[in-house]
Amino acid sequence: MSAVLVYITVPTAEEGERITRLLLERRLVACVNMMAPHKSMYWWQGKIDQAEEIVIIAKTRAALFDDVKTAVCEMHSYECPCIVALPITDGHAPFLTWIEQETGAD
Repeated sequence: MSAVLVYITVPTAEEGERITRLLLERRLVACVNMMAPHKSMYWWQGKIDQAEEIVIIAKTRAALFDDVKTAVCEMHSYECPCIVALPITDGHAPFLTWIEQETGAD
């Protein structure tokens, strides 16, 4: 099993909770951490912009990333949401097994 962390940013905690609940209900992720609001600065439409955002970090299997991405896009309010997979190269074996057990079948 190849596990990944999926890094997602959302504009509000409420939107983050809706997306998180959808991912969990569909068994696409085993766990999600929602981080406190922070300031993001970025290029958008030719200029530097900034916003307060919430970071979501989801734990899942690499094989489910495309389904996670599709589900997030269904509910996300951004035109171009940040949804990226970061590989887990090593970890506590029981935790990695738990991720596999708690996510849907391939």
